[in-house]
Formats: sequence, C-alpha cells, structure tokens
Amino acid sequence: MSAIAGTPKKNMMLFSGRAHPELADHVAKELDVTVTPQSAYSFANGEIFCRFEESVRGSDAFVIQAHSAPINDAVMEQLIMVDALKRGSAKRITAVMPFWGYARQDKKHRGREPISARLIADMFKTAGADRILTVDLHTSQIQGFFDGPVDHLFALPVLAQHIKNTRPDENFAVVSPDSGRVRLAERWADTLGGTPLAFIHKTRDPDKPNEAVANRVVGDIEGRCCVVIDDMIDTGGTVAKAVDVLLKEGAAKVLVAATHGVLSGPATERLANCGADEVIFTDSLPISSEKRFDKMTVLPIAPLLAEAIHQVFEDGSVTSLFDGNA
Repeated sequence: MSAIAGTPKKNMMLFSGRAHPELADHVAKELDVTVTPQSAYSFANGEIFCRFEESVRGSDAFVIQAHSAPINDAVMEQLIMVDALKRGSAKRITAVMPFWGYARQDKKHRGREPISARLIADMFKTAGADRILTVDLHTSQIQGFFDGPVDHLFALPVLAQHIKNTRPDENFAVVSPDSGRVRLAERWADTLGGTPLAFIHKTRDPDKPNEAVANRVVGDIEGRCCVVIDDMIDTGGTVAKAVDVLLKEGAAKVLVAATHGVLSGPATERLANCGADEVIFTDSLPISSEKRFDKMTVLPIAPLLAEAIHQVFEDGSVTSLFDGNA
C-alpha cells in the first residue's frame, strides 16, 4: 500500500486579541466554544509577544481583534497572532476584524499619499491570513485589496430591526450624510419599508481631516423621523452638523445609526448635545462607560459574527445571512 488513509476532520479554534476581549467572549458563547488561552503581553519598549497555550496544528483558526485605539498596537497584535498561528501549522487562518483599520485611506486624493487600507490587506496576507471577515467597510472595493476571500458582513439588519421594533409607528426618511452613502441608504430604505431618501450636501477641506461643512438637505424630510446612517462615527462633527441641518429644515426628530463607534476626542459631547433622539451603534469597537450617554444604544454584533464564522467553518453561504443581498 503506497498511501495511508485518514479520516478528514475539522477543528475550529477561536482566538482573541486584547483590544476587545468582551466581543470575542460573546462570539465564543454564541458558538458554544471557548477562546483559546494564550500568553500575550507588551515589553517595556512596546513590542508585543504572543504564544498560544494549546496546539493549533491543523485547526481552522479565527482571530478576532478590534482595530480600536491605539490602533497601531491593535493591528500589530493581530498580525503577530496570525504569524504565530501560521508557524504553529494552523490549517486555515481567518482574520476577523469587525472594523478594518485605516479603511478611510482607500484611495489617493492627491499625489504622494498612501493607500493605507491596501497596506493593511497586504500585511495580513504576508503574515499568513487565508481570508478576512469584516463588517461594513468604509468602501466596498476594499474587498479587492486582499488577495483571498473577504467575507463582508452588514450590520444593517441589526440596526434596522432595533429601529423597527422600538419605533413601529414612525414616518421615516433615511438620510445619507453625504452622496457616497446613497447606495447604503437605498438598502436602509428598502429594509424600513420603502421610505423616502435624502442626503446632506457637504464639503470638506482636504487639509483639515475630520472637518466637514453640512450645507443643505436634498430630499423630502419635512415632518418625518429622519434616520441618519453611516458606517462609522469618529469625532462626531459631521453627524452633529447633519442633525442640526435636518432639524432646522423641518425634521420631526432625528435618529443616528452607525456600525462603528470610534468616538475620538469630543465625539461623546457632540453626539449627546446634537439634538438626536437616539444614537445607535454596534459593539464592533469597544465603547467604554465614559463614552456613553443616556440617548446612546449599543447593540451586540456577536450573533452576526458568530453565524458568519459558523458558515465559513462549515463551508456554507455567508451571503445567505443577508437574503442574498450581500
């Protein structure tokens, strides 16, 4: 006999970085597994070390890390974990990054600028990641930056279902904070039952990051409950100005719904005082108690991540999670 027959078997292992361990614990609970124990720490000069306490040979490994502040540490730690898994002979490695770090740098606006979102993809491929699982990319074409499968999940069902359940009788209008989010706004409008669409016309100064001027509303929002949607909120300036413009132009009330709550600097104060009835995020990024306020709602993203991980592990369909509209 020239060969040895073996029984194919699959072994899922879940790993977590230190940026948002609560999310990994919730995903593990949904999957009915435990997060693989590891030794991870930083040296005095900031270098990161990681070693897994169990054998990872032949495993289908899923490495969860939130790219939260300090973002460079979070990204580097996940890269080091992927490298450790590759060198430990994991069979397949999936980098689970609910928020893709540096996603806003997805193209060159002017000469001599980097495309850092592509650099992130290249680094994970070099480290040994076979595929990436992420949620609500800043722009969908970032999927093409990674030379391998990218499972792009949408938090829209989670956010929209909350709004429909808590406000069943409202007369909605979906508002995009800029023209670049109109496609997303169309999906929101369909999910909420064919509501009207509007968008905020705004301008940015390329020399002043995180600053935008909301000029006017394009669309019918008079007397309606406006749902301002976005993929992420960083300093909150754009959204706060959008809420102010909508209320001045006749909106009955305004809700804000975004997947990723980056919430840098004055974001919490701006959102708390912008006049919105409710500000809704998922917990794709950690939101500390100091950054929360009475009108903020944080919804769990773990069930969506867990189901996608299960489908990937079983070689099932991730697109089916969104009724084919992925």
